[in-house]
Amino acid sequence: MMNLLAGRRLVDLSVTLDNNPYTDPPPLLPKIEYMDHQQGWPEMAAMFPGLEKHQMPGEEAWASERLTVTPHNGTHMDAPWHYSSTTNGGEPAFGIDELPLEWCLRPGVRLDFRDAPDGAILQPDDLRRALARIGYTLSPLDIVLINTAAGARYGQPDYLQRGCGIGREATLWLLEQGVRVVGTDAWSWDAPFSYTRERFLASGDAGLIWEGHKAGRDIAYGQMEKLSNLDKLPDSGFWVSCFPYKIQRGSAGFIRAVAIVED
Repeated sequence: MMNLLAGRRLVDLSVTLDNNPYTDPPPLLPKIEYMDHQQGWPEMAAMFPGLEKHQMPGEEAWASERLTVTPHNGTHMDAPWHYSSTTNGGEPAFGIDELPLEWCLRPGVRLDFRDAPDGAILQPDDLRRALARIGYTLSPLDIVLINTAAGARYGQPDYLQRGCGIGREATLWLLEQGVRVVGTDAWSWDAPFSYTRERFLASGDAGLIWEGHKAGRDIAYGQMEKLSNLDKLPDSGFWVSCFPYKIQRGSAGFIRAVAIVED
């Protein structure tokens, strides 16, 4: 059998789903209830009448977990349906179960904005300059990963306030180059909500709210959030695998994002 990973290494780009209280705003936090091999015994006994515990190796049943989550917990991919009911000039927006698979295994490029101030909103010129610095020209269906200051703070009390966002015009510029999947190691593709809230209160301009996401009303795209280990990637020359879990009409799907890097 041909070794598809010969000369390549895998970099895990996903965070671990856990009960950490700093990964999401309180109303959206996931909850994991753990059941060990003894706590699983009543379930096993109910499924196999007459079975006694001593008949099982080590007198153990199964371990399991019960999850209370949204599909936006952990590393995930947003679908066009999350941003709006319509896309692409009025077409019905599709859910995560209809996201094209060919979008999800493509060459990747990492743009390093770790020095950008928290709450900054990237514009097209910021992206063009970052691409020029690394000598890269985007091709259709490239996956663009934005490395922000938030990545190093995942799970810490300040995580939700860290990192820059990508503005509407910058998002549309990427989509106009043929990009269809993007990602960030911040909590959101947009700037932290605390900064947007201040701008909205000062200006009254509702167009500032969720502006990067809302670009999906114009052009459908998939958006990964809460990535990790982007600092371990080269600027380019790698592939990204990011197939989302199929949730019917889902606004998002969990992903185990992985980079395939040439050694």
